[in-house]
Order: sequence, then C-alpha cells, then structure tokens
Amino acid sequence: MTRNLRFLLMVGGLAGLAAGVLQAQTVLTWQQVVDRFEAANPALKAAQDSIAESRASEITAHLRPNPDVNLTMDGVQISPNQGVWQPLTGVVFTPGASYLVERGNKRNLRYQAAKQSTAVSNSNYLDQERTLIFNLRSAFVQTLQAKAVLANAQENLAYWDRELSVNRTRYQAGDIALVDLNRLEVQRFQFESDLEAATVSLRTAKIQLRQLLNDNTPLEQFDITGPFEYSENLRPLEEFRNAALEARPDLKAAAQNVELARLQHQLAIANGAADPTVSGWYSHNPSFANPFANNTIGGSVSIPLRINDRNQGEKARTQIDIGRNEKLRDATQAQVFSDVDSAYVALVSAVNLLKTRSKYLELAEDTRNRMQLSYQNGGASLLDFLDSEKAYRDTRLAYINLIGSYLTAAAQMNLAVGREVIP
Repeated sequence: MTRNLRFLLMVGGLAGLAAGVLQAQTVLTWQQVVDRFEAANPALKAAQDSIAESRASEITAHLRPNPDVNLTMDGVQISPNQGVWQPLTGVVFTPGASYLVERGNKRNLRYQAAKQSTAVSNSNYLDQERTLIFNLRSAFVQTLQAKAVLANAQENLAYWDRELSVNRTRYQAGDIALVDLNRLEVQRFQFESDLEAATVSLRTAKIQLRQLLNDNTPLEQFDITGPFEYSENLRPLEEFRNAALEARPDLKAAAQNVELARLQHQLAIANGAADPTVSGWYSHNPSFANPFANNTIGGSVSIPLRINDRNQGEKARTQIDIGRNEKLRDATQAQVFSDVDSAYVALVSAVNLLKTRSKYLELAEDTRNRMQLSYQNGGASLLDFLDSEKAYRDTRLAYINLIGSYLTAAAQMNLAVGREVIP
C-alpha cells in the first residue's frame, strides 16, 4: 500500500512538473518575434549607436569659433638700474582678446551637412534593419517549415502504426504471409528516421531563431506560431516597384548622399573665403600721441590673403563627388528594380508549382488509399502498396517544402520592397 502510494505521488509530481513546463512555454507570433528582435539584437543596437554619434557631430558642427584671450607684458627690466634689480617696476600689462569671424555662411553649411549626415546614417540603419529582418523572417519560416515537416512525419508514423496493427491482425488470421508482415515492419524504420530527422531540423531552426533574438530560453519552452500557407492572389509587378521606390532605405540613402555632396561642395566654396580676425586690447599706459591719456584701447583686423590657397582642390573634389553620388543613386535604383523583379519571378514560380502540386497531392493520397484498400482485399501486391505510400509521402513532403519556398520568396519580396507587403 505504501509503495503504491509513493508511486502515485511520484506520477502526480511528474505530471504537475510537465504541466508547469507546458504552461511556461513561450509561443511567439511573428510580430512578437520582431519586437523582441528590435529590443534585444546586439547588431541592431550597435547600428543605432551610429545615429547617436552622428547627432553628436551636429553639435560640434554648429559651434561658433572660440575667442582668444591674451596678456602682453611690456617694459620688463632685464638689467640692474643703478645697481638695483627691480624687474617688474614699470611693467605695462596689456590684456586683449581676438575673435575669428567666419564668412560665407560656413557655420550654417557645416550644420546642414551634419544634419544630412545624420539622415544618411538613419537610412543606413533602416537598410541594415531591413536585411536583418529578412534574416529573421527566413529563420522564422524555416522554423514553421520544420514544424510542418515534423507534424507530417508524426502523422505518417501514426498512419503506418495503424497499418501495422491491421496487418498483424491479418497475419494472425492467416490472410498474409510472414514475409509480407516483416517487410511492413521494416518499412517503419523509414518513418522513424523521418521523424528523428524532422525533430533535429526543428531544434536546429529554433536555435538559429533564438540566436537572432539573443534569447536564452530553453528550446523546450521556446516556440513560434504563424500561418503556413500560400495565397494565389498576387498584385501586379508595377505596384511592388512603386512601393520599393517609396520605401527602400538604401535608395533613400543614395538620394540623401547626393544632397550631402552638394552641401559639401557649397561648404568647400565657403571655406575658400577669407575669415578676418578681429582683435582688441586695453592698456594703462600713456600713448605716444597723447602723453596725458594713461588709459588706452586699441584694435586691429587681420585678413588672410587667399592668393595661392583658395581651397581649389576641395572645390573640384566635391564637385566630382556630386556626379559620383548621382551615378550611385541611379545604380541603386536599377538594383531595386532588379531585386523586385527577381523576387516576383520566384513568387510566381512558387504559386504556379503549388497550384499544380496540390492537385498531385490529392491524386497521390487517393492512389495510396485505393492501393491500401486493394492490398487488404488481395487485389494489389505489397510492392504496389509500398510504392503508392512512398509516392504520397514524397509528394506531401515536396508540397510542404514548396510552401516554405513560397514564404521565403515572400520574405524576399518584403526585403526587395523595403517593408512588409506580403504578410
């Protein structure tokens, strides 16, 4: 009695533990996966820091020049006067200040160029996020595909176990030979192998997805959910092209680089202008012009003569840089169209294959069911039944992989457009 009670308590404890694990399992939707990714991915966070660095550069670019303060001492005694050493007697202290006056709107142009650099950094960040989101979506699709393959393997194994149960009964009744039953038993190994391979693939896919999320949740408690299906309705190619022109961050960055190059050229022209330095000073000392004026002030203006160096090199370089960035913008736009067209072709191909494969899947299932019934009634050989089962299993697996290809192509289209246009 005591032993039975201990056994029941142990079973109850294990059941409670299993229920707790299932209850603690985290099942994430695609939007939840994206939210976690944006909050925790270290590569994305490092890219965000570059925007903050660029904004800090705006502060530096908008600063005015610092004034200079100087103190002049005149009349320091360097030799004894009648044998008396008084070096500071009669010394005149003249404090002064100077300030560089920037001409040509340099400060404002520096600030505008720094703000444009921040805009480029932000677009580059969005472009990096676009690529990382595609990697995340691919890992998400692979996990969904691995789950579908695992469910298919489990279903196939359960179906075959039912077949074995029926045929064992038939063997006991003398309806089939032992060799046929043994061949059916051996065939179960293939289903077990498929199940084991599918289990490993699912765990591997979860590990890759969990790595992108920078998540340490145990695999047994980490899971995702989402639709694993396809849509036959595709929008026209021109709509995807227009959406890409509006949304692609790398194309936006290319256009912003053109504007940045123009600002840099304007700044190079402004830097060729001479900046005067205005100085002023005060002295408690009679001037030579008026010996009764003990307190005097003075001032000066220093203007550099831009005779040889008028910043010609930077003017020419920035002018060339404008044309270079315009060519890069055109090349980026051509690449955008190429990406969209390639993704669209892959989508159309996947949809067309899925339309025909769904028909073949129904035929393969119908053939297997007919062969099963015919074999059980003695109208078909065991080999025919096994061939029909293999054909159905291969067709169903191919169908699942095709849906995975479609979802990957949809992710590729989202990457090409720059935003989610196919959920």
